[in-house]
Amino acid sequence: MSPGLVDRDGETHVRVIQGLVLSKRRFAGLLLGVVFLFAVPDLVRVAQALDISFFQLGVIHRGLVFGFAAVGLNLLLRHTELVSFGHAAFFGTGAYTAAVTAVYLDVTSLLILLLLATAIGTVMAGIIGALSLRHTGLYFALLTLAFGQLLYAIALGQSALGGSDGMPVRPGEANEPLLLGQSLGDAYGIILYYITAIIVLVGLLVMWRIVNSPFRYALDAIGQDRTRAEFIGLPVRRYVWVAFVISGVYGGVAGGLFAVFRQYVTPAGTLYFLQSGDILYMAILGGFKTLLGPLVGGVLLVVLEFVGRSVTPYFEFLTGAVLVILVFGFPEGIVGSIGEDGVFRRALARGKRGAADLRENPSVAGDWARRIGGGLRRQIDESLTTLRVIVFGVS
Repeated sequence: MSPGLVDRDGETHVRVIQGLVLSKRRFAGLLLGVVFLFAVPDLVRVAQALDISFFQLGVIHRGLVFGFAAVGLNLLLRHTELVSFGHAAFFGTGAYTAAVTAVYLDVTSLLILLLLATAIGTVMAGIIGALSLRHTGLYFALLTLAFGQLLYAIALGQSALGGSDGMPVRPGEANEPLLLGQSLGDAYGIILYYITAIIVLVGLLVMWRIVNSPFRYALDAIGQDRTRAEFIGLPVRRYVWVAFVISGVYGGVAGGLFAVFRQYVTPAGTLYFLQSGDILYMAILGGFKTLLGPLVGGVLLVVLEFVGRSVTPYFEFLTGAVLVILVFGFPEGIVGSIGEDGVFRRALARGKRGAADLRENPSVAGDWARRIGGGLRRQIDESLTTLRVIVFGVS
């Protein structure tokens, strides 16, 4: 079916592709996001003219690729309710695959480097998934962390991989990967950004297909109750392993894009466990119950870290404080809270209903004041009780 307008429940919606029908508001947001994504290089030039230091192509690209890895992780987090602390393993595997093939095999083709990074990252996800998915909960999270740290230790300790100094991704006489046999020269970074933007959009579309397929509903059933899912005949371990491998594909692609854009990889920047923590936090910050949330969280977190470093040597404190405010201010994540079903939209609807009630019957203001006062008294009593327990050990 071709794109066009459709009527649903008496309202006009926009059909983007077959199966993807959005409200006019969501379609406008999607269109604005795509335009912004491809306008970033031009906006960077404007920001440079205005001396806005944080808006740089490298910063936005880093946010996109880490956010793309978080989109893959979110498949596990949202539907199977498994928390992985080792997804940097696939990101780093993809990045180091591009570096090793460029240095030791002298592969100059940009596309081949990305394909190999994706393939090896996927294989690594298959191996780690097969070894980790025998366990759930905390044991699964710790196993993924252990495998990630094992790969980090290998990269750190092997001189062939450059040790802590890392490896370049600069093959051939052109000293850079080639696109269809051609050197990109000064346009290398911009063209790589556009390639990344296209891959990100395709990856989001693929993930949308996955989360709107019967496979997603099987994962939801497994996440809610594994025992019941097994009882109704679902091959639980196989389904979760496939989801784990799919998330690894996204990590491998992201790592390969990161390596060929930066043209240098290090263990600390790709495989360290804090990178896994960042990927997980990106998904939560943006809204892990949404498709776009992890990507938005990735860009936002990277920009905040960059701004923090440029403003103060205590950037960790500044970044942490801002993130705490964001988490409390956006309890369902950035995208989840501002969406049509988000907490902000619900609060606005309650506010409109309250204003209508107040116009019809002004006496409801007294009821609101009494409820607010009662709530404050309960909070104060609970706080005093907690304080007595902490200080005096009595309740």
